[in-house]
Amino acid sequence: MQTNQHMKPVSGSLQEGIAAPYDFTVSEVFQEAWQRTSGFKAPVLGAVLIIFLALTAISVGSILLMNLFNMVDPAFASILTGVFNFLISLASYPLFAGVLMMGLYRAVDAAVDFNLAFSYFSYSLPIIIAACFASLLVMLGFMLLVIPGIYLCIAYIFTLPLIIEKGMDFWQAMETSRKAVHQHWFKIFFIYVMIGIIYLISLIPFGIGLIWAVPFFVALHGVLYRRIFGIDAI
Repeated sequence: MQTNQHMKPVSGSLQEGIAAPYDFTVSEVFQEAWQRTSGFKAPVLGAVLIIFLALTAISVGSILLMNLFNMVDPAFASILTGVFNFLISLASYPLFAGVLMMGLYRAVDAAVDFNLAFSYFSYSLPIIIAACFASLLVMLGFMLLVIPGIYLCIAYIFTLPLIIEKGMDFWQAMETSRKAVHQHWFKIFFIYVMIGIIYLISLIPFGIGLIWAVPFFVALHGVLYRRIFGIDAI
């Protein structure tokens, strides 16, 4: 089996991703992603752990604060809790995008450390708009007989890295992702179903398997992105 240093990455391009018949096999994507997981676990898990602890601390602090408000005005405390939780969700999107960008860096053998996950707050506005708008469309899709929601959930999967790596606005990134994924939607859907199954299995022994599953997912997302769109800005 080849090591990361000797692999010659297969790379697509933005034009191929949108219009031309790019292709890949599920097995080769999984194989490359698994190879790239070696030496990638520490930075990814470090970033995810820091994000988890930070969001947990903020959530606990908000609960304590809301309990104080609840003693004075329960109705106001309820509204404030909802607003605070919404703001926390918004703040998590740039962090999630940063973790995905770690996968893109890994896909082209660029240096990766956990700080990378916290490097994209300057893209917060388009990332948050894209995430909210995509979520709204997916939700509407699920309301329309479920299938449109499933389609869009997979179709928009590359939106956030397209905003950062290609410098697109939110709608351009959403449409670029959708058009590219549409060409091999069922294949990409199968890949992420398999990822979901791997996650479920990794949770069984006290979540120990997540040590491998989380970096594997991040690496796979980066490999798949590179094969479809190419990576130019890293």
